[in-house]
Amino acid sequence: MSETVTPSLGRVRPPFRADHVGSLLRPVELRQARAARAAGGLSAAALRAVEDRCIANAIAEQKSLGLRAATDGEYRRSYWHFDFLAALDGVEMYVPEQKVQFHGATLQHALKVTGKIGWNQPVFVDDYRFTAAHAQGLAVKQTIPSPSVLHFRGGRRAIDAQTYPEMAPFFADLGRAYRGAVGAFAAAGCRYLQLDEVNIAYLCDPEQIEGLKARGEHVDGLIDVYAELINTAIRGRPDDMVVSIHLCRGNFRSTWIAQGGYEPVAEVLFNRIEADAYFMEYDSDRAGGFEPLRFVPRGNKVVVLGLVTSKTGALESKDELKRRIDAAAKYLPLEQLALSPQCGFASTEEGNLLTEAEQWAKLRLCVEVAREVWGGV
Repeated sequence: MSETVTPSLGRVRPPFRADHVGSLLRPVELRQARAARAAGGLSAAALRAVEDRCIANAIAEQKSLGLRAATDGEYRRSYWHFDFLAALDGVEMYVPEQKVQFHGATLQHALKVTGKIGWNQPVFVDDYRFTAAHAQGLAVKQTIPSPSVLHFRGGRRAIDAQTYPEMAPFFADLGRAYRGAVGAFAAAGCRYLQLDEVNIAYLCDPEQIEGLKARGEHVDGLIDVYAELINTAIRGRPDDMVVSIHLCRGNFRSTWIAQGGYEPVAEVLFNRIEADAYFMEYDSDRAGGFEPLRFVPRGNKVVVLGLVTSKTGALESKDELKRRIDAAAKYLPLEQLALSPQCGFASTEEGNLLTEAEQWAKLRLCVEVAREVWGGV
């Protein structure tokens, strides 16, 4: 980069110039403790103590790298999405006959709606409070799945027809349940909330669209339904709460599901959804080019470029990252851009196929490049 490098463009509020999506590889101690708990050889309290210790260590590591926001690594979860959604009233996790197929791996569980959806327990709220109490001065990002996940995975067939003979009440209840969750995080002090929204990216893939049609879904206008669902969830949040949307095309043990550039959804994504920032997968050709960034309104919205892959341990070249930031800046001003990995390192507890040392090196690289490009993080 040359002419686009501007000093002193560090961010006052999240997302920061160097940020990350959320999940981290589980340490050996944590994996062993969870296995012992599953086998009946460890109490829930003992497992929680191990989780607490590992999360505190992860926060310290994030701070040492120079990151300005920390997550709990999603260490208390098995899945990035199911643990939260299955805790909603009316939702159950089960093992389906027809499982979700990634390119090279199979997801074993699914969700179904068996009753009226509601939010009546503080899902992850105590987890947030623990992380905030150990944040060491860092901003704390809380990640939860986007509400669209409950529909996209199973669709009409996974939603009890007696409870919801029509889909409009389902989406209305789901939006209200999420609004309750967002309000609870806000009351606990959360000011950096991320909705992991993979399904809007899936709508960019013709193969995924055909799959939806084959199972009888109404595809036309689905992006608008999801946009309103997200807006219902986050409207009424405090003025100082930043909401980011993370988009990717599947991330399970370094595999993926979908492909296709953001062009089909860009206008609704950036202009209809009332989010403050977007973490966007851009580590491979499967995500297309930067041209859809031209739809981002000029001003306060930020796009965090996911140029560093979390799927492999090979470290990206600083020069190549700067070249790609420069290319993105042709469509969106540099002051509205930031840098991160394209996804988490462990969307499920199994984690991606790289080492913890490689994971931390990736995050350190984001910090170093951010300092060199923007003059701060």
